[in-house]
Amino acid sequence: MIKFKTGETYKTRMICDSDQIISFEIVKRTPKTVTIKDIFNRDLIRKKIATIDGIETIFPLGKYSMAPVLKADSQ
Repeated sequence: MIKFKTGETYKTRMICDSDQIISFEIVKRTPKTVTIKDIFNRDLIRKKIATIDGIETIFPLGKYSMAPVLKADSQ
Protein backbone atom coordinates (compact mmCIF):
# COMPACT_ATOMS: atom_id res chain seq x y z
CA MET A 1 0.00 0.00 0.00
CA ILE A 2 1.24 3.50 -0.86
CA LYS A 3 0.91 5.83 2.14
CA PHE A 4 1.18 9.56 2.80
CA LYS A 5 4.49 10.58 4.41
CA THR A 6 4.88 13.41 6.92
CA GLY A 7 6.80 16.39 5.54
CA GLU A 8 6.11 15.56 1.88
CA THR A 9 4.26 17.87 -0.52
CA TYR A 10 1.58 16.41 -2.80
CA LYS A 11 -0.03 18.06 -5.82
CA THR A 12 -3.29 17.61 -7.69
CA ARG A 13 -5.21 19.40 -10.43
CA MET A 14 -8.67 20.90 -10.36
CA ILE A 15 -11.15 18.93 -12.49
CA CYS A 16 -12.76 22.00 -14.07
CA ASP A 17 -9.43 23.76 -14.81
CA SER A 18 -6.55 21.37 -15.41
CA ASP A 19 -4.05 24.24 -15.56
CA GLN A 20 -4.69 25.01 -11.88
CA ILE A 21 -2.45 22.92 -9.62
CA ILE A 22 -2.97 22.90 -5.86
CA SER A 23 -0.33 21.70 -3.40
CA PHE A 24 -0.64 20.39 0.14
CA GLU A 25 2.01 19.43 2.69
CA ILE A 26 1.42 16.55 5.11
CA VAL A 27 2.08 18.01 8.56
CA LYS A 28 0.94 15.13 10.78
CA ARG A 29 -0.67 11.75 10.34
CA THR A 30 -2.38 9.03 12.32
CA PRO A 31 -3.45 5.63 10.96
CA LYS A 32 -6.87 7.06 9.98
CA THR A 33 -6.32 10.80 9.39
CA VAL A 34 -3.80 13.28 8.00
CA THR A 35 -3.34 16.95 8.85
CA ILE A 36 -2.51 18.94 5.74
CA LYS A 37 -1.31 22.48 5.20
CA ASP A 38 -2.45 24.41 2.14
CA ILE A 39 0.78 25.82 0.64
CA PHE A 40 -0.83 29.14 -0.35
CA ASN A 41 -3.22 29.86 2.55
CA ARG A 42 -1.21 28.15 5.32
CA ASP A 43 -4.45 26.71 6.71
CA LEU A 44 -4.25 23.43 8.64
CA ILE A 45 -6.97 20.92 7.75
CA ARG A 46 -7.53 17.40 9.12
CA LYS A 47 -8.92 14.85 6.66
CA LYS A 48 -9.95 11.20 6.91
CA ILE A 49 -7.92 8.77 4.78
CA ALA A 50 -9.66 6.48 2.30
CA THR A 51 -7.84 3.64 0.55
CA ILE A 52 -8.60 3.26 -3.16
CA ASP A 53 -6.79 0.58 -5.20
CA GLY A 54 -4.08 0.28 -2.53
CA ILE A 55 -3.32 4.02 -2.50
CA GLU A 56 -4.18 6.33 0.39
CA THR A 57 -6.50 9.08 -0.84
CA ILE A 58 -8.05 12.23 0.66
CA PHE A 59 -10.44 14.92 -0.52
CA PRO A 60 -8.61 18.10 0.63
CA LEU A 61 -11.41 20.56 -0.19
CA GLY A 62 -14.32 18.33 0.81
CA LYS A 63 -16.49 15.84 -1.07
CA TYR A 64 -18.58 17.26 -3.88
CA SER A 65 -19.21 16.39 -7.53
CA MET A 66 -16.02 17.88 -9.00
CA ALA A 67 -13.84 17.81 -5.88
CA PRO A 68 -10.07 17.44 -6.32
CA VAL A 69 -8.61 14.15 -5.09
CA LEU A 70 -5.18 13.95 -3.49
CA LYS A 71 -3.46 10.56 -3.75
CA ALA A 72 -0.34 9.37 -1.96
CA ASP A 73 1.36 8.63 -5.30
CA SER A 74 1.02 12.23 -6.59
CA GLN A 75 4.21 13.89 -5.34
